[in-house]
Amino acid sequence: MKKNPVVFDSLSQLHKAMGQPAPSHPLISIMNYGEAQFDPKDFEQGIILNFYKISFKTGFSGKLKYGQGFYDFEAGGMSFIAPGQLLKMQDEEADYSGMTLHIHPDFLRPYPLNSAIRQYGYFSYSAAEALYLSEKEKSTILSIYRLIQDELCERIDKFSQDVIISQIEVLLNYANRFYDRQFLTRKAVNNDLLARLEQQLEDYFNEDKSLLKGLPTVNDIAEKLNVTPRYLSDLLRNLVGLNTQHFIHEKVIEKAKQYLAKDELTIAEIAYHLGFEHPQSFNKLFKNKTLFSPSDYKKSLLN
Repeated sequence: MKKNPVVFDSLSQLHKAMGQPAPSHPLISIMNYGEAQFDPKDFEQGIILNFYKISFKTGFSGKLKYGQGFYDFEAGGMSFIAPGQLLKMQDEEADYSGMTLHIHPDFLRPYPLNSAIRQYGYFSYSAAEALYLSEKEKSTILSIYRLIQDELCERIDKFSQDVIISQIEVLLNYANRFYDRQFLTRKAVNNDLLARLEQQLEDYFNEDKSLLKGLPTVNDIAEKLNVTPRYLSDLLRNLVGLNTQHFIHEKVIEKAKQYLAKDELTIAEIAYHLGFEHPQSFNKLFKNKTLFSPSDYKKSLLN
């Protein structure tokens, strides 16, 4: 009989399953998975954590499965998992050493961070899109983990939650900064992804897939490029200043202009060829992007 993923609703359940002491606080803990004692076979179908998991891996020699792929983290780095995501661990001898911060949503609930945390897009990234850190960056992140750990181990009082929340915010903001740096320092890889994206869209319209399937969606494009939708949008913002939806719209307008210049199709036919269900929707987007209606743009080409 096929096993279902193991669901953990509380930090205490997870600590017990990993053979670790109970957390000193029921809603937040730091664990070193390298010290955990568990049989990976017990979690062959994966685990689902109903709390946030922010991992800082200093000596990761195993593999993590997320979605359809396995990804190596031998260089170390950070990964961010939001509540409810399926996570799979492989390799019986894997070393998952490092510090992992678990935060139950209830810990955040009284604070603005409870809603603000949704703005940190990397919680929607896949394992392949992990944050790789320089030695200096590792030192910065490690110091924040140690501050949180010290607060949990030594002085839980009425100020502890405020102090820890502030440290979590610092951690997330540093991660934002370091991801921005990573987008810049991995330009060769990112430019290759951009080229593949442009080719995907070019093929989509040239092969009239839009006529059959409608406008290309962000999810479909991201899946074909083997990245998450949020990562693709964040990467494009750094490369070209547009998210994926706006980038697709730019390509749609570019293709529309080509059709209008050829003057072989009516405006309604162009709309259908580009994947619009209604010509009015095409007209609205075209005017929004160019300040011309399609018919006015067509007339301008004759002047």
